[in-house]
Parts: sequence; structure tokens; C-alpha cells
Amino acid sequence: MPASAESTARFDEKGYDVIGDVHGCATELTVLLDSLGYRVHPSSGAHEHPTRQAVFVGDLVDRGPAQLQVLRIVKGMVDAGSAQIVMGNHEFNAVAYDTPSPDGGFLRAHTKKNSRQHQAFLDQVDGDIRAEFLDWFTTLPLWLDLGGLRVVHACWHEPSMRVVEEVLGSNRFTSRDQFVRATAKGDPLYEAVEVLLKGPEIDLVGHGQQPYFDKDGHGRSRARVAWWDDDATTLRTLAVMGTTFKTVDGEPYPLLPDAEVEAGEQSYSYRGDVPVFYGHYWREGRPQRGVDFTERTACVDFSAVKSGALVAYRWSGEREIREDHYVNVG
Repeated sequence: MPASAESTARFDEKGYDVIGDVHGCATELTVLLDSLGYRVHPSSGAHEHPTRQAVFVGDLVDRGPAQLQVLRIVKGMVDAGSAQIVMGNHEFNAVAYDTPSPDGGFLRAHTKKNSRQHQAFLDQVDGDIRAEFLDWFTTLPLWLDLGGLRVVHACWHEPSMRVVEEVLGSNRFTSRDQFVRATAKGDPLYEAVEVLLKGPEIDLVGHGQQPYFDKDGHGRSRARVAWWDDDATTLRTLAVMGTTFKTVDGEPYPLLPDAEVEAGEQSYSYRGDVPVFYGHYWREGRPQRGVDFTERTACVDFSAVKSGALVAYRWSGEREIREDHYVNVG
């Protein structure tokens, strides 16, 4: 059961507070930071904690009502040294949407779907301020290895990380020019960034299953992979299917067959000894063992912008994830 705001006073020792996808929910963020013991420093103006540091899993923008306020809070904390952050797919998409393509148009096409997903950010963050934050997005790390814990937006996958390091020279982009390869389907950098920021997928149609419509009504033929479950070996256990997914006929999507899949499609499973924290997956309700967290993995995205909760995990050196270290506001 997630801890209430009132029950977090025991976390006075050094550690990290890993915060889930904010998506422009500034009110929830300020309440959460306050409940975690972060106070606005009179000199820096940033939220700071005397012994701990916040780590954001990305996706600060899109969807929510107060995106500029969220950006100012989080960047202020990062600049002051009271927080770190990894890039989310929405930060990546924002840069790609704004960056001209060498072939004309933009690296992320201005289709109706893409523009609709991004419109709230465009409306709320404009002009020179938008350019400033897009420049900041460009150089955010794609993952953080902090020794006793690891943080990534969607999937910790070391083969993909090696590709990024080989191409970029580190765990981050240094210029928008590098986004050209990262948005070119078929390029190894594109494939690596897709896994890290959006997570691996499995082809349902290739396994004889029908396509589906997701929570936003978008038609899809591929499903996200439950890489956090190292026991998942079948199509049913590997494919992450939302409870609201529909068939092309508008019916609830049926249960997938419990059929074994090839070993290559199980290769994303995390088997490391260091706890990994991630966001991206729109979880709901209270954290459930085996679904939202395992011994070594913990999701902190609980759909804050869709009437869920903004969640943090208070890590204080433990090697195994503890349910009572979750804190939620919402």
C-alpha cells in the first residue's frame, strides 16, 4: 500500500525520491514535493531537501494543464542540484516535432495525431521560452546509473544503451543533428532509443492475433513487452494489454493465448541485481507486486494526468523494492 504524505517523516536519511510522469500536473507535483520534505530554498528558489535528491523519470510535458510551471519547478531543481532527470519519450518527441528534417518537413511529422498529442504543450509553452526548454530537453540523459539504483523512462536494456554510447559517445544527445538518425526507422540508434524511451514491443499480428485500439483510440498491431517480468515466456505474459483495449469491431480485446514465444522475444527481461525505476506505462490503482513492482523493478507512473496519482518511490539503499516506500498524491 503506498505511504500517505503523513507517513514519510522517517525518510530523513540520504537517498533518492524517484518521481513518476508529471505531464503538466503542477499542483500535484508541489503537493508531492512538500509531502516528501522538499522546501523552496530562499536563495535558489528551487525545492530542496536537506539529505535527499529527487529523480524524475521524464514525461514532464503534454496533456496536463500547467506544463510551464512544471518545467520551471523541475529545471530549477536540476539547476540547483536538488534533482536529476532522464529524458522521456514526450521530451524526445517535442524536440523532434520542432526540428526540421533534411528531407523537408520535421523529424516528427506534423500529422493530426501527433499535433493533437502535442497541442497542449504548444499552447502553454511558447516563443523563446519554448526554445529554451527544447534546448534543455535535447541534452537530458537517456538513463542514469546511480550506483545502488538505475533510472530509465521505459526500459533498462543494456544492448540498446551500448548502441547509444557508440553513436553519441555518452548517455545523451549533444545536438539536434543527432536526432536525425534517432528518428530514422531502421537506424540502430532509432531502434535503441525506441526501446529505452518507449519500451520493446511484440508483434501480435505476427503471432496470429488481431490488431487492437488502445486507450486513446489508436489502432495498433504491436503490444508493449513486460520486460520487468523475468518469468514471462508466453504471449499472454509478455504482451501488456490494457483493460480498455478494443478489437476492430469495438469489443473488449480477448485474452491472449498462453503460447510460448521464441527466446529472442524474451531477451529484454531485466535480470540485474540493481533496482531499476521507470515510468511510461500508465499504471492504475495501488502498486501491485508482480505487476507494478518486482524484487528489482518498480514503475512510478500511475496516470497522474488521467485522474490517477502522482507517485514517488523513496529509495534509501535497499536492494529489494518495498511496497511501503511508495508515496502518492492524488
